Amino acid sequence: MNFDEILSHIGGFGKFQKSLYVWICLPQILLAFHMLISIFTGAVPPHLCRSTNTTWPLTASSDPPNFNFSLVTGPDGDPGRSCSAPGGIPGTPLAQLNHSIALALSDSHATEGCQGGWEFSKETFHSTVATEWDLVCDHANLNNVGSSIYMFGLLVGAVLFGFLADKYGRRNIILVGLTIQSTCGVGAAFAPNFYVYVFLRFVVGTAISAVIMNAFVLGTEWTGSKHRMLAGIITDYFFGFGYIILAGLAYLIRDWRKLQLAISAPGFLFIFYIWVLPKSARWLMANQRYEEAMDLVRKAALMNGKPLREDIEICQGYKDMVKIEERTKHTVIDLVRTPKMRRSSLIMFYLWFVNVLVYYGLSLNISDFGMSIYLTQLIFGLVEMPARTITLFTLNHSRRVSQIAFLAVGGLACLLTVFIPDGTELSRGNSAAFNVPFEVLFISILRYMISYSIPLALKILQLIE
Repeated sequence: MNFDEILSHIGGFGKFQKSLYVWICLPQILLAFHMLISIFTGAVPPHLCRSTNTTWPLTASSDPPNFNFSLVTGPDGDPGRSCSAPGGIPGTPLAQLNHSIALALSDSHATEGCQGGWEFSKETFHSTVATEWDLVCDHANLNNVGSSIYMFGLLVGAVLFGFLADKYGRRNIILVGLTIQSTCGVGAAFAPNFYVYVFLRFVVGTAISAVIMNAFVLGTEWTGSKHRMLAGIITDYFFGFGYIILAGLAYLIRDWRKLQLAISAPGFLFIFYIWVLPKSARWLMANQRYEEAMDLVRKAALMNGKPLREDIEICQGYKDMVKIEERTKHTVIDLVRTPKMRRSSLIMFYLWFVNVLVYYGLSLNISDFGMSIYLTQLIFGLVEMPARTITLFTLNHSRRVSQIAFLAVGGLACLLTVFIPDGTELSRGNSAAFNVPFEVLFISILRYMISYSIPLALKILQLIE
């Protein structure tokens, strides 16, 4: 009798597992906040160069006219007028110019660099990282570098906390990850400069990997094989909820520091996980803590209403389980040891890379869709729900057909956007098309790799991400 058979005996998805998934799912909402917050905190509003000249010719008027920031950019979105100012003309500040005067002067007079800084539109955002530290024009790349460093943090976290979890236990690493995520997330809201902010976001990225990877594995280890498919998809529903909630929070909180604080501070509420989050029985057995593991199994059986019988079958099953865990030591080589496993692993790693590249490429660039950024975020979040629901029905049939079909639909949708004029809304469906194979892929990992080592496989997939 192996551990899966014991789980089946005590209840593969009973009250114990359901309560565990409540604790696992709740942090997913905050994880979605942190993964996508840069859409709003890193946004670059329309802006114009603040001239160093103190006065310019101005028509008689008691109040300066409103400047239309959308006219600052040139044809095809060329930001040239945002990065230079007409120079050498006495008069009034550039911010007080009307549209025609500003554009005429910028076209017919010599320009100078933005030595006086920039004026930013406050129509959509009151403040962002870009507006506070002038991450535009010559410094625009710093904004992208900051996002890349955050993603690099995800990679570092997958490596670091993946192996630390093997040594210190998944429960402990989840608790550490939640603490780091909340502490550094709040710290980022008070960052004195851009470099401190980027460093704290990097640390948050490492912590997110710690929570996502180990929470998924912890839930999987406690769930019977018949219910892993459903349980895995339910977890990701909460990521979609976070997607939707973030749209509302960002709409209500237009200041980036307050928004960063609002998504980070609630993480401290998870302190009670110290008392409610169970350890992994598999990890305990792998570390020769057999009695503690069996105590947890008995607790799970009792909560599920199926207390263990002290008979020969269960005792023998426990002994067999211990022997299996003692001799099972997986390495990276196990994922490519046989031709069939090698082929499946390489295909999955490639598909995972493609899914992540397209999914986050679309999700993190919603400002390019020509709609309200808040409405677009909400729509993307709502699209997540049917995508996951469709997965529940398609996985009962051929996973290979489902994977091919949805990848084909998603790829075709992306190709069609090349021929669609700017401003149309068809492209929003791309996210849904790529979200479904994302789910199918996760479940395929369970099917092909559960007997080898889910933790090891997920570490490698996180590295690719």
